[in-house]
Formats: sequence, C-alpha cells, structure tokens
Amino acid sequence: MAGESYVHVTDLDTLEADGRKVVSAGEQSVVLFAHEGEVYAVDNRCPHMGFPLSKGSVEDGILTCHWHHARFELSCGDTFDIWADDVQTYPTETRDGSVYLDPNPEPDVPPETYWRNRLVDGLSENISLVTAKAIINLDDLGEGFTTPLSTTLEFGITYRAMGWGRGLTTLGAMANLHDWVDHDEKLRAMYVGSREVADNVAGSPARFDQYPLGNEDLTKTRLKSWFRNNCKVRDSDGAERCIRTAAAVLPPGEVVEILLAAATDHLYLNQSHTLDFLNKACETLDHVGWDRAPDVLASTVQQLTDASRAEERSSWRNPVDVAGLVFDAHDALDGLVEAGENRHWEQPDGFIETLLGDDPEEIIDSLRDAIRDGAKPAQMTDAVAQAATRRVAQFGTSNEFSDWNTVHHTFSYANAAHELARRTDAPAAYRPAFDGAVSVYLGRFLNEPATPLPEADPSSRDPAEIRADLLSAFDEQGRVDDAGELVAEHFGADGDPNTLIRTLGRGLLREDPQFHTLQNVEAAIRRFDRADTDERRLLPLVATARYMSAHFPTRRASEQTFDIARRLHRGEQLH
Repeated sequence: MAGESYVHVTDLDTLEADGRKVVSAGEQSVVLFAHEGEVYAVDNRCPHMGFPLSKGSVEDGILTCHWHHARFELSCGDTFDIWADDVQTYPTETRDGSVYLDPNPEPDVPPETYWRNRLVDGLSENISLVTAKAIINLDDLGEGFTTPLSTTLEFGITYRAMGWGRGLTTLGAMANLHDWVDHDEKLRAMYVGSREVADNVAGSPARFDQYPLGNEDLTKTRLKSWFRNNCKVRDSDGAERCIRTAAAVLPPGEVVEILLAAATDHLYLNQSHTLDFLNKACETLDHVGWDRAPDVLASTVQQLTDASRAEERSSWRNPVDVAGLVFDAHDALDGLVEAGENRHWEQPDGFIETLLGDDPEEIIDSLRDAIRDGAKPAQMTDAVAQAATRRVAQFGTSNEFSDWNTVHHTFSYANAAHELARRTDAPAAYRPAFDGAVSVYLGRFLNEPATPLPEADPSSRDPAEIRADLLSAFDEQGRVDDAGELVAEHFGADGDPNTLIRTLGRGLLREDPQFHTLQNVEAAIRRFDRADTDERRLLPLVATARYMSAHFPTRRASEQTFDIARRLHRGEQLH
C-alpha cells in the first residue's frame, strides 16, 4: 500500500501505453517512465542545462538527454558524465492499476555535502559550469564563502606539483575582495577564484609533501638560517621541511619574518610575483586559520627556490649597478635601524617625488636616511607603494600595451611589501622597500610624458550617473583617461567611495579578467583601505580604473557560464 507521503499521479495502463508521462509533484515537474516492467520517476529538468528529459530516450536502464547527451542511471539518477549533475529521482509505487510517487524524498546525502563534492568535481575536471553551480548552491545553503574558499585552497595546495601559483593567488585576492562587493559579485568572486585554481592545476601532477623536522625545540634563529640557506641553493625539499617546522611551532609574525628574509636575500624574485604570492598565502591563512600554515606555506617554497633573481638581469646591473646599491643598503640595515631607535619619522614633503626621480643613488639614500631618522618598515614600504601607484595612475598610453604589466608588477610588489611589513618589524621587512623603489626607478620612462592626475573638482552630477558612465567606459576600448577622470569626478561629487568600489568590482567580475587585472584591482582596494587622506584614497582607484579600462572589454565568456548556472538555479528555461 502506498505510504501516506505518496500521491496519485496517473494510471498504470496510460503510462505503459505511452511509455512516459509528465506529471506534477507539488511545484515540481516530474517525468514518469515505464521501462522493463518497472515505473521510474525523475525530475523533468535535465540537471546539466534544464532540457526536458521527457524528450530524451531510455534504453537498457539509461536515460539520455537529447540536448547534450548527458546519461543517467534511471533508478537512482546518478550521471555517467561528470559534467552533468545527478538527476533527482522519486520513489514510486503501483497499487490497483494506479501509480503513486513520493514528491518529497529524503536526500541520499545532505545538500551541503553534495554541492561540496560537486565543487571538487568541477575543480578536478576543470569544468567551469559545474564549479559555478556548486558555488551558487553553496551560497544558497549559507556556505558561499567558507566552503568554496577552504575546499579550493585544499585542492590547489594538494594537486599542483609546483605548489602555490597564480590560481591560489587569485583565490586569495577574490577572498579579500569578497567583503567589498555586492552579493552577486561575491558569488562571481568565489567562482573566479575557484575557476582559476582549477585551470592552474589542470594537467599538473600532484604534490608530494615533505615532513617537518622531528626536533620541535629548534629556535627561530636556527630555522631561519636553515630555510634561507636551502632557498639560496635552490633546495626545495630542505626548505619545505624547515618552513613546515617553523609554521608548526612559531607564531605567525616570526614565520613571516623567516619568509621575508628568504624572499629578499635575492632581489625582486620572479619579477614581483614571489613576494605577492607569499603575501596572498598569508592573507588566505587569515581567512581560513593559521593552523593550516604548515601545508599552505609549504606550497609556496618553489616560488622561492625556483625564482628568477633580478640581480642576474642586465637591467639591474647596467648602465647603473642598482642591484649593488640595494645590496649595500641591505648590509647597512642593522646600523641604520640602530641609529633610528627612539626616533619618530613622518613622511616629508617631496619624499614621493624623490622616489619617482631619475637618480637611483638619491632614491636609495633617501630611504637609508629615513630609516636612520626612525622610519619603520611599514612606513618605508607604504611610501614606495605610493610611488608605484603613481606609475600606474600616470602611465602613458603611447607606450606599448605590454608595458602596463611593467608598472603593474611594481605596484603589486610594493603592495605586498607593505602588507607583509605590517606583520613584522624585523629588519628584513625594510628590504623590499629598496628593490621596490629600484623597480619604480626602472619604470620611469613609462611616465614620460606622465599622464596628468585627474583632480577631484567639485561636481554637481549624480554619483550614480557617474558610476553608470564608468561602466559604460569599460564597455569601449581606448577610454583609459576617461575612466580615471570619472573616478576623480565621483570623489568631487561626494559619492560614496565604497559604492564606487562595488561598481569597480562589478566591472571587473563581469569580464574575463586576466590574472594581472585581478591582482591590480584587489591591490588598489587594499591601498585605498590603508590610505589616510582623500588624496591617497583617490590615487589607487584612479590607477586601477585606468588599468581596467586598458584591458576591457573582453568576450565575457565567464559571465555567460555564470549566468547559465544562476538561471538554472532560479528554475528558468534556457532552451
């Protein structure tokens, strides 16, 4: 006898005569199939892209959708094709020539578990639509940040032999962006981060972890020395064992000190990427918890041991040996710091202009003098980051397009240096101020002629109108200067900067943004957040708006995939 939860849906004779029948189960459209003497019921919407399964075919116990040929095991709904989700099935009973079904079956696994597993499927197979569906559904279940971030992080550090790369850096940047953007963009941000990790991992062999050293009584000094020496000789296995041990027994600030020392023993590693990747690893740990530091930081080791070193590049040795100037400053640090003890330094007028000048010795001397006068690492790196931001904000569009990357790399490096310096006052935290300043110097010709900085002159326009114009500027190529001027006008109109940032986030996440663009926007928002005057808050937003405009519009294929997943979640028809 049919249970109390079962409802009558059709007559058995009618179903057997037609072979299939679409019925309603509450608000759900369900298709019944009579096959091999049994009655089966499944959701009529194909879980892949919503095509009616009643238009499919059944053979040998397999239901095949005729749109993309997804195949499902008819009795339990499991898919044979990883790119298609399982289809919901409904228990049926027949009694006295009538067919009954249960419209509210108990799920085999909790929905949170199912969609987390589907996220892993999307990551493993690099299937963007599956990843987007999982993130949207996890958000609906209240896990739209923690589960995608934690799951994707674990996947990325486990399955890429080279360890931490652009994918996990993007994931960290999107986690940082999450709180600054509207709800739909929060979902897009986590989708972009997860998708980029999947793409970065695709085709890579898995990582095999080293073990921490067995002696848990090792001091910071000893571990720091060993880690630096292993990185210098490019021994990734030895370096990994050291940093795993340090991360397990030392507080975060001391671990950062060790990383910074190794990352600055050589100059401007990987043309800025190493320091930025280390910073993003630390910021990601802030989100997921530093108890995961041994595994996460171990994945960054090859960014140190395998990195290119700027002192080996001709541009850092000729015609001026700027690498030598930096190393000399490193050697003098202990004495400079000692001289600056108990002294208080405030950034003097003209300091940033000196950093933007064309005399590398004067630039290095100005930093050395500041430390002698009591400047802290965070102050030094902040000043260099201001100068690096100017390079982007005043980039001359008469340069080659690829030169945007040159000023961007300096900017992302300087931002990372400042963020890491906020975590430790160790002398090593001064070091990236010097090679960051040299990178600013080497990019000086990209500001000749320098694009004038737009002024935040008073404007009577509605800020909402200005934001709409900014998005329109991103829709057209070549409106680089317009984008910067619109940001300045928004400030002049007393528009809410946080609303402007949400608009920038919308403009970013509707595109197919390149890795550097994602880095640039996130770093600009961080620089905005650290600024203490309106002028300093305006500058990074002008810089990133110009950078975005130079790289937009794109084909927006990613947005199309995300939109399909969202429409399916809402129950909309796609066909």
